[in-house]
Amino acid sequence: MHIRRDVKVGLSVAAAVVWVGAVTLLIVHEPDPGAGSPAELRDRLAAALSGHDADSFADLLDYPGSGGDDFAKDYVSVLADRGVHDVRVELGPDSGAPTRATVSGALGDGKPFSYPLTVTSEDGRWTVAFTPPLP
Repeated sequence: MHIRRDVKVGLSVAAAVVWVGAVTLLIVHEPDPGAGSPAELRDRLAAALSGHDADSFADLLDYPGSGGDDFAKDYVSVLADRGVHDVRVELGPDSGAPTRATVSGALGDGKPFSYPLTVTSEDGRWTVAFTPPLP
């Protein structure tokens, strides 16, 4: 009787160790948020907004707390509802070390739109934030 219980406990402990190890490996191999360069940020941001891709957009956000994924889903949903297309992103004032990304494109009815986003950089990763740029 004790042998069966010992085997069950041993298998349970082994399964738990394997599960913790697998989760740890997934976390370690998860890419850091943001882009590796300003040019990559520009290209990935334009593609994410043009394609209404919430996951790709969320990967580029400097969003406080844990609500970035929900914010990204809501944001691209509004873009899709408005028929946003032909999105372009320009970085400035210095494209090599930008502090601002200007997003522009066309709405579903053909009217143009444009708005600025703050560009942030930390540990070599470039992201955008929905905070007003500092003067």
